[in-house]
Amino acid sequence: MNLLIIGGSGHVSGAIASAAVAAHHAVWTVTRGNRPLPAGVTSLIADRKAPGALAKIVAAQNQTWDLVVECIGYDEPDVRQDIEVFRACARHLVFISTDFVYDPAHRRFPQPETADHWASGTSGSLNYGRCKRLCELAFINGDTGSMAWTIFRPCHIYGPTSELGCLPLHGRDPKLIDRLRAGEQLSLVGGGRFLQQPILAADLAQTVLSVAGNPQARNRIFNLAGPDILESWEYYRIVAETLGVELKVHELPIADYLAENPDQSPFICHRIYDLSLLRNSGLRVPATPIAVGLRQHVAGLLARKA
Repeated sequence: MNLLIIGGSGHVSGAIASAAVAAHHAVWTVTRGNRPLPAGVTSLIADRKAPGALAKIVAAQNQTWDLVVECIGYDEPDVRQDIEVFRACARHLVFISTDFVYDPAHRRFPQPETADHWASGTSGSLNYGRCKRLCELAFINGDTGSMAWTIFRPCHIYGPTSELGCLPLHGRDPKLIDRLRAGEQLSLVGGGRFLQQPILAADLAQTVLSVAGNPQARNRIFNLAGPDILESWEYYRIVAETLGVELKVHELPIADYLAENPDQSPFICHRIYDLSLLRNSGLRVPATPIAVGLRQHVAGLLARKA
């Protein structure tokens, strides 16, 4: 199929591009050209924020896209631009949203795709979730013509093109491996007792690709998470065990941390999801065990450091 990725050089978009190339799809990416891209893609250079730039470079390809994957859309105008540019030249568009759209104070366990409360706030992770929800609503209420859309709400995405860590103060911590090897205590909010369901970026990519040609994915929203549920401290223990060291944890009181960092509340809650809709729709269900995926992640980072 013909696949266009808005993005292509990032943690998620790069995984999708690599998976699509490996599956022998024809892959184009749209980036600003500032970072390397996976081998085998056709690179289109454009700044989507520049008026008319995205529409111009897409039109110049004279293609009908079987699948467009929007990996970097953040604001409602990004979605309006996607609809305007692709509604006449794409069969299906996938939008990568986030689990932060759910109000952290009103989550259900496990959380289904439906909710009575959504993220609100104007700073930090709360604002990120609020903006992504506005993007979702732009698809739901927009006129997309014959172009179908699918929205995914992934939780914590890990993999060797990202830094390790799923909780403040050690979320995406570039020094995490060094800290663990040095025997340093990790400061985890609530002692890291929050439930997580991390998803390997490579698994996410396979689920995204499984949308193409699936009528049950048309105009629907899906949670996207890995197969294992574990407490956050266990995530760090697996990393430490992979490195052959002991995990040492210092507990940060939840109330104190939230009082100082209220915009980080989407991290300070259980993040576990009902995947029955994903499974029943015939889409690829993530299957890599967290211990296997984290060992791959650690090995990838060590190879990069070397």
